[in-house]
Amino acid sequence: MDLFTLPPLALLLDLATRALLALTTLLDPLAGTAAAALAVVVVTLAARLALIPVGVSQARAEQTRARLAPRLRALRERWGRTPERLQRETMRLYRDEGTSPLAGCLPVLAQAPVVGLLYAVFLHPTVGGQANPLLAHELLGVPLGRSLIGALSTGTTDAATLAVIGTLVAVVALVAEATRRLLRPASDPTAPAWMTGMVGTLHFTTAVVAAFVPVAAALYLAVTTVWTLAQRLLLRRRYPLPS
Repeated sequence: MDLFTLPPLALLLDLATRALLALTTLLDPLAGTAAAALAVVVVTLAARLALIPVGVSQARAEQTRARLAPRLRALRERWGRTPERLQRETMRLYRDEGTSPLAGCLPVLAQAPVVGLLYAVFLHPTVGGQANPLLAHELLGVPLGRSLIGALSTGTTDAATLAVIGTLVAVVALVAEATRRLLRPASDPTAPAWMTGMVGTLHFTTAVVAAFVPVAAALYLAVTTVWTLAQRLLLRRRYPLPS
């Protein structure tokens, strides 16, 4: 079932398409055939600017978790054989310090509606009962609504499609590797080993997603991952982790 057939979501999809189309028209004298792609970049940057306070909150929470690591380790040593008590004491410590073990997920969760809406805009051939004009726009000759899996399934894969999508996926993957090397998360002694491993691979999941979503959504992911790395490097200097 397509959720965007529901009246509220259908209206949201129509409004988002109209807004993106208006921005594309505004940027057309500057970018020409790449106006819609530039509009996606502008929307991405606007979303990230709005989320700067969330990023600051994330940096503060990461700093706090690193500072609490010895106390968390002590709790684990004391209550490790009583999981219920360990969980209560851990959450009490986080609560007293005004943070949460899930605080680092806020930027990702906050962006989910934006990338989901972009995905929907470039996935629907018709919006509001009319043909979606945004699907006629391209990035370096590749339609913004094309995805790698779609091109492979329809036999429309060409060198331009592979080059554009491959470049976007490579950017996301390279930034993920840089993030893993430069911004190792503060360790949580109470976190199970499988969770630590999952956090380490989570960055690369975005690269996999970028290979399957429309080019417009992959462009959003590439821009937002680069922004995230730059922002976190700056905030790490402002809120350094204790040694």
